[in-house]
Amino acid sequence: MSLNRMFSAAIALWLAISAVGVGAGSLVEDEQALLDFLAATPHTRGLNWSPFTDVCSRWMGVTCNADGARVVAVRLPGIGFSGPIPSNTLSRLSALQILSLRSNNLTGPFPADFINLTVLTGLHLQLNNFSGPLPPDFSPWKNLTALDLSFNGFNGSIPATISNLTQLTALNLSNNSLSGQVPDLELPNLHFLNLSNNHLNGTIPKSLQGFPNSTFSNNDLLPTYSLAPVSPPLPLPPSVSPVPSTVTMKKLSESAILGIIVGGCSLLFVMLALFLYLCCSKRKDKNLVGKGSKRDRSPEKAVSGNQDANNRLVFFAGCTFAFDLEDLLRASAEVLGKGTFGTAYKAVLEDSTIVVVKRLKEVGVGKKEFEQQMEVVGRIKHENVVELRAYYYSKDEKLMVYDYFSQGSVSSLLHANRGQDRIPLNWETRTKIALGVARGIAHIHMSNNGKLAHGNIKSSNVFLNNQQYGCISDLGLPSITNPIVRPVSRAAGYRAPEVVDTRKASQASDVYSFGVLILELLTGKSPVQIIGGGDEVVHLVRWVQSVVREEWTAEVFDVELMRYPNIEEEMVEMLQIAMSCVVRIPERRPKMVEVVRMIEGVRRFDSGNRPSSEARSEGSTPTPIQDIEAQTTQGEILKDVSC
Repeated sequence: MSLNRMFSAAIALWLAISAVGVGAGSLVEDEQALLDFLAATPHTRGLNWSPFTDVCSRWMGVTCNADGARVVAVRLPGIGFSGPIPSNTLSRLSALQILSLRSNNLTGPFPADFINLTVLTGLHLQLNNFSGPLPPDFSPWKNLTALDLSFNGFNGSIPATISNLTQLTALNLSNNSLSGQVPDLELPNLHFLNLSNNHLNGTIPKSLQGFPNSTFSNNDLLPTYSLAPVSPPLPLPPSVSPVPSTVTMKKLSESAILGIIVGGCSLLFVMLALFLYLCCSKRKDKNLVGKGSKRDRSPEKAVSGNQDANNRLVFFAGCTFAFDLEDLLRASAEVLGKGTFGTAYKAVLEDSTIVVVKRLKEVGVGKKEFEQQMEVVGRIKHENVVELRAYYYSKDEKLMVYDYFSQGSVSSLLHANRGQDRIPLNWETRTKIALGVARGIAHIHMSNNGKLAHGNIKSSNVFLNNQQYGCISDLGLPSITNPIVRPVSRAAGYRAPEVVDTRKASQASDVYSFGVLILELLTGKSPVQIIGGGDEVVHLVRWVQSVVREEWTAEVFDVELMRYPNIEEEMVEMLQIAMSCVVRIPERRPKMVEVVRMIEGVRRFDSGNRPSSEARSEGSTPTPIQDIEAQTTQGEILKDVSC
């Protein structure tokens, strides 16, 4: 080969490599795409994005790959973005793997040019105001593992092409206006699914029937199960095959005869069980809920229909529920949990209304005192207090009716299914939980002439509202019940040291319990842990105090929080608040109104969309835990703390 031909080949090879490099994109192009997006999208909070600073190390919410060559993640929740996403901006980030624009005010349809983001693994657009149909073809996003489009205004049907997302582990399309039938999504890796609060109809596909009922709540879907399970038909014995009715079998095999005998006995047993059930259901005495059953028709069994006319379901003013006691008795129900003061059930009425029914136990007051306490509780109206909708009193049964929260309790969100496939509770949500609960408790403490205390603050009584803020439930129960609390129990871990009788809880003891809740959110640990086969009991408060006193390291924080950048300072500040709440001397604990102000000071919360942990003022530099250690002495943190 001549020198000229070799030179021409080298030039052609260089041009080909250059063309591939340009097509693949560069960090400079990614930077310009982000600046174009920021310039074209109105927002209420400042971002420290500047062409004169390094994209990978200084730009808020931006993460690059290991060699700093491309932008691979953009997380901008709660920045206050509004309007539609400008076309040809974010879609130019061809190496983008994670995009989070949750908790903003973005509008318009699903961005059509997102089809160019072919390597996305996580797309989080929840809590915005998007509208219109979902993309008809999800095939370009074959690498997606998490897709969250909840709390928007998307309509139309759910595309069947979502089945092409074979890597998907979490799908949340709840709280939209989606309609039509649910497609048969055969996704082998799907572990979390939420399609609740839409307008879906038809039946639930067989491939999705393994998910809990809450996955499909508040739709027009037909149930796929019955309260009384029906035994499957007996299969034909292997030696017998079905034949036309015109053919007469000359001889039955032994297995066929055995099958007939077994089938006849089974049918007789079912008929006998049905007869006993009908007889028992007509008895006038109360049918108590069977212990150990995870699914139950509990309200129907908890209260007999033959009640005195004066024993009725009492609704509070403003309640829009359109059902009576008989409707509640006919409702199917599911056990949600058993606590110190009773058992909670999820009750689904015939008109698809879903409520939570709390069946109280060990009530130690008469009807008049019970009703007076219910009236006090029913007057508490606050966005961070779970509202009591109705109550029922009879000699043998006392019920309380609340709204149903589909996401479950904070306890389950924080502790359940910890492992590789778990979707962790992020820092932004945890701070919003703490702030919401603090506001709710502060309102309770100011109610009833400042004489009211909650008395049962724990993570299993905290739920998330539509804005992901914490709401506190189970108000006012300690004063009317005589609960038996085991010395070593999770509930005991929340109890202030001065509280001997749980019926005499105070506002100061509420502050202590709330401090334990913050520690639970920070550490991811239960308030009481039993280790060594039950030989050793570790109390969360004492453990945290010992770590703070002896080491003051990041070991106290939940490992699931370590994945979120730039939150160390906020976590330390929140830890300081918790430590001030759990001091041993009640008089030295802050009031709840002060706690609210302290938590609001940790982050810039406003009345609308709340800022994220990743969003800070322009030019600010997060302070690592090591710097906080150097600035804050142990004596200052522990001045009011004793074991």
